[in-house]
Amino acid sequence: MRLRNIRGSRETVASNDYVIHEPEQYKGKWNTIFKNENPIHVEIGMGKGKFIMQLAAMNPDINYIGIEKYSSVLLRALEKSEETELKNLYFIRFDAEYLNDIFGVNEIARIYLNFSDPWPKDRHARRRLTSKEFLKRYDACLKKEGEVIFKTDNRELFDFSLEEVKLAGWELKDVTFDLHNSEYLEGNVMTEYEERFVAKGNPIQKLIAYRN
Repeated sequence: MRLRNIRGSRETVASNDYVIHEPEQYKGKWNTIFKNENPIHVEIGMGKGKFIMQLAAMNPDINYIGIEKYSSVLLRALEKSEETELKNLYFIRFDAEYLNDIFGVNEIARIYLNFSDPWPKDRHARRRLTSKEFLKRYDACLKKEGEVIFKTDNRELFDFSLEEVKLAGWELKDVTFDLHNSEYLEGNVMTEYEERFVAKGNPIQKLIAYRN
């Protein structure tokens, strides 16, 4: 699906106080932004922000950073965030391929990947956010006990992710091929996509990956 560009979205994002500009400056010192030492959770590809905003509202003692590549999408999240003014949530317009340029060693406690782009062509496998290449990036900035939580409705991407986690030498837990009919549903926060897929009766897959 082609992403629709919204006129003025880049300018709006660039002037918003909740968007961190030049994030490279904060590598290794993101807690100076939040002015506390609370753990940092990051959502990569946050879309319109419903998921991360709900988490931030529920967990004031956790700092959240939402990463979105496209200004037109991030703009929708900013419009919602103005209604809540959460002090523990900031956004970055950034390409996650360069994640290690903005986060230091042991800086992130948890990474969320929700309904990520499946990049269905084999030649694009390295671009998938659960590829072993991306897991290597996460390994460089996650705390020892850190984890990656992944949800999708794409069974092929999920099967690929299960294999990549093993190839990368990571461990798996709470794996389910049908989240909403599983023992792992308690406490689940849904994204906009998840609500839509569940309404259609599509099963949602979920895994948690961590390092032993």
